[in-house]
This record gives sequence, C-alpha cells and structure tokens, in this order.
Amino acid sequence: MTRATACMSDSPETTIEVSHLVKTYGSLTAVNDLSFTVKRGEIVGLLGPNGAGKSTTMRILTGYLPANSGSVRICGLPVASQAEATKRHIGYMPENNPLPEDMRVSEYLWFRGRLKEMPRARLRERIDEVLELCDLKRNRHRILGRLSKGNKQRVGIAEAILAEPAVIIMDEPTIGLDPHQILIVRDLIASLRGRMSVIISSHILPEIEATCDRVLIINSGRIVAQGSPAELRQEIFGHTTYRVELAGDRENLAADLAAIEPTLKVATVGDCGPDGFCTVTLQTQSDADLGEPLLAALPPRGYRVRSLGRTQPSLEDVFLAATRRSWDARVPDKPTVNGDSRPPLPRI
Repeated sequence: MTRATACMSDSPETTIEVSHLVKTYGSLTAVNDLSFTVKRGEIVGLLGPNGAGKSTTMRILTGYLPANSGSVRICGLPVASQAEATKRHIGYMPENNPLPEDMRVSEYLWFRGRLKEMPRARLRERIDEVLELCDLKRNRHRILGRLSKGNKQRVGIAEAILAEPAVIIMDEPTIGLDPHQILIVRDLIASLRGRMSVIISSHILPEIEATCDRVLIINSGRIVAQGSPAELRQEIFGHTTYRVELAGDRENLAADLAAIEPTLKVATVGDCGPDGFCTVTLQTQSDADLGEPLLAALPPRGYRVRSLGRTQPSLEDVFLAATRRSWDARVPDKPTVNGDSRPPLPRI
C-alpha cells in the first residue's frame, strides 16, 4: 500500500484546524480552550514559557496524546477518531530526537521510509533528495551514534520530510546547535515554505522571527497573541520609534513634527553636546516608514540632522510583554512574592 500524503481537507487552504482544545492533568489545565488554524504552505512559530502547553499541544496534534475536549483536524481528518490516517499526513521531529545509535544514516532513512509505506523505487530516489537537502550526503554511510549533535538534528529533519507529508511539526529543531548549523537548519526550514505546513516550537526567538510567517504566543495553555512579527509589534506596543540626532530650535520641534505626521511626538530628549546636537526619541502610531519624510522636512525648518534610525521592539520584547500582559490579566490583585505576581508554572 502506498503512503498517501496529499491533503483531502474540505478547506484546501487549511491543513491544521484546532478548535477549543482542552487538556488537563488532574487539577492542572495544560491546554485551555486553544483554537487556531494553519494554512497550506505556512510556517508558524509556537512560543511560550516553560509550562505554557506547547509540547502538550504538539503531542495532541500528532495523535500521541488524547485531549479532554475540543477537536483537531489534520487535512480535514479528525485526529481523535482517525489517528492512524492523520499520522500519514504528518512528519514529526520531537525535542529529544530519538535515533538508533547502531544504524547508518541511509539504513535508518530506508527503515523509516518503509515504515511510512513508501514504495521502494520512490524511497531510493527520495533518500538521495533529503540527504542533499539536509546536507548529509557525506554522512550517508556513517553510524548515527557517531554523528555530531547538529548532524543528528538534520537526520531528524530528513526523516520528518522523507515521505513529503502535508504537515511538519518540529519541537526545538535548533536546540544545541552552533551558529553555522542553525543557519543551515533555518534555510532548510525556509525551503519548505509553500510546499508543507510547518509548526515550530522554539525558545530561540530570532530563529522564529527569521523563519516563520506567523507566530502564536501561548501562556498558561491559552493563545495570548498571534500574528506576524510586525502585526504583533503593532498590537502589543502600538507605536514605532525613531532615534534622530539633530541640532536646532527644539521649542518648535513638536509642532514641526505634527506637521509631518499628526501622530509623531517627542518621547525623550537626551543631553545636548557642545556642538548643539541632541539625541531625540520620536514615537508615532503610523506604520509607514517616516525616515525619508523626516529627512526631507526637517532641514528646511532649520534643523541639522546628523543621523536618523528607525527602531522597533524585538520579538523577545513582544514575547515578554504578551506573556506579562496575560499574567496581569489573570492575577491583577494577587500579592507578589519577591516582586513577581506570576504563579509558579510547572513544566509541561
């Protein structure tokens, strides 16, 4: 029997549908009314502190763990009642990538491909393709137990994409890798865009920002923010910041800035140097790039501009603000312990 990987979903643009998902362990609610969708070919990052419910959510998506309530559909198929069928559409790489220490790379991929019911003729060709894609051709005859951490991670990714599934789920794919290996894995994941739907859980926020089309931030089992990194910055912070070094009449600066963009305001003014130049921080609610308008409008108004730069919060700033906002919403009046009002979070 040939392994079928094409999605047969009623919604051809959606490969993952999660609706009102709940998972509890006794009195602990690990996943709390979670709902989201992933489009075909989209790369989505799953972020959250330890204990937020990320790994639990991934295990439910892959059919390894049952939910208490709610539903998950992979390619239109319900995971709860058709777990075996949905697994045919999923490639999964867990955080602690388990590999048989005594098998060679090509032997392992052949073994996994046959378990995935791939036809022999196609499997030989596909193993060569994933070895090339994952930069493992020189290691194809090496024993897995003797590979470096980075090469083992790439073998895990090669196995996940081997049968060309519609959905790829990766839990911490770059953990423990050096910067060079991280770049290789980042490019590898980006190459899947448009062909496979990918969900990545990671604590390395710059990797999520560089790789993912959309980010879901989870805290205490709930989605507290979601969107592209740019959308999240706008939602959480609501403004764009510029830093400008200028000299001139600061008394009229506020009025001159309002004439350029009504929402443009002076946030802070640093000490001026002996040459008269000060560092001024500006904030605006406008999403438009105001760098060129500022450079064009300030000199005719009598200002000398030495430097101008647009700054924006990092994804780490967004993550911290979103999780802090969700904690504050849960326990607004709870007494603090050592200055922290957040409840202790167990590792899920």
